[in-house]
Amino acid sequence: MPGKLEVWPTWPEFTESKGEADPTGSLLKYKQEIVSIYGQEAITKAWLKVCKDLETLTEEIAEKGTSIIPEVKYEDMLTLSDEKREELKKRGCFVVRGVVEEKLAKSWFKDVKQFYQDNREYIGGWPEETPYVLRLYWSPTQLAARSHPNSLKLQRILNEFWHDSPTNPTTSPDPLSYADAVRIRPPKIPFYGLGPHIDAGSLCRWADPSYRSVYGKVFSGLPEELDLYDLEKRKDAKQSMDGGYHSTVLRAYQGWTALTAAGKQEGSLLLYPDVKTTIAYVLLRPFFSPPEKEEDIMDASKWTFDISSGWFPGTFKNESQRAAPGSHPHLRIRECMVNIPRMEPGDTIWWHCDMLHAVEVEHLGEQDASVVYVAATPTTEINKEYMRGQVKAFLDGGKVPKDFGGNYTIERDEATFKGWIGEKGILSGEEGRRAAGLVGL
Repeated sequence: MPGKLEVWPTWPEFTESKGEADPTGSLLKYKQEIVSIYGQEAITKAWLKVCKDLETLTEEIAEKGTSIIPEVKYEDMLTLSDEKREELKKRGCFVVRGVVEEKLAKSWFKDVKQFYQDNREYIGGWPEETPYVLRLYWSPTQLAARSHPNSLKLQRILNEFWHDSPTNPTTSPDPLSYADAVRIRPPKIPFYGLGPHIDAGSLCRWADPSYRSVYGKVFSGLPEELDLYDLEKRKDAKQSMDGGYHSTVLRAYQGWTALTAAGKQEGSLLLYPDVKTTIAYVLLRPFFSPPEKEEDIMDASKWTFDISSGWFPGTFKNESQRAAPGSHPHLRIRECMVNIPRMEPGDTIWWHCDMLHAVEVEHLGEQDASVVYVAATPTTEINKEYMRGQVKAFLDGGKVPKDFGGNYTIERDEATFKGWIGEKGILSGEEGRRAAGLVGL
């Protein structure tokens, strides 16, 4: 099967006995509140529709594998037809080739690796024993990758996939440069830390009224009408209401910019290449209990509407939303988590903030696999507020941004690192500075 994992890793399963504790009953109340608003009948109707749609969808993904993920040249993104645009939105993930010249991307990798080697005693990363997602945010390579003119143009295009109120818009597709980490993953070291998950919060999708309203059509029994590009509703969602490692900002699309080549079994990315039906299923799953007989598991009509407990499968307040074959069987995750196409230096991969994704356990290649995390981040009030704090962290000596544990009490300033160039590393003139939040906030 093209793109399917040869061996399913020993990623965790999620059971009620190992779920988030609910001593006060607050988790159960979230379920009860949703049912009181939308009703058991509507939620059950949506459940049956979504599971039925998954039958066809999972067959398509399992058959096509990696080839189902669209690939577009950067130049073609500048003149997208309406038809192609809708195709990309529907799939929710795609590769954009040649955003940065290959020679430049390779030089960025050389520079950031040297920057890390020169300062590694101060940097650290994750996992602690063999760090490769580096606790590094302001290196010249990262500043350049976020602000390269082609990247900024592409970020704007992707932000424009979303829409705000036509009569009273309070957002803009102008991109903001969210400071995220850089990855330099060495070969031959397995990593189990990023199994199938969805970022942009977890429990808050049910608990926060603004966030929940994004998915109102699902709970209303009309999952086919769900609009995952409605910025009017999502712009006020509290993704980080429970603290933990959640992005405060709304990233319209998360993204990698490749600094090195990487393909299957080289520590690359895995995607569940559907967003609308998948997130609907994840949202509905907590309201149903499976049948007793194993042979009935895939028959959605034999599941029981059940809000007797506060268990949300794969949901932990301080972590991203998780999923597994046992807790989310209709997704057929084993067959449908597929490798992204092979990436070359300067290529990018983008996925919607509601998309299920994972990172390969194995890197069996011979060279480092390196990417810079560069997202498409629109201008919203919540995003602007966060960016003000991010700018302060940058100007106050290159401190760790808040989303990554920065609290001004235990700090190391990147401004003291060998190779620091600060604002000089931002490309694209005034546009790059505006995206970085240095002007206009």
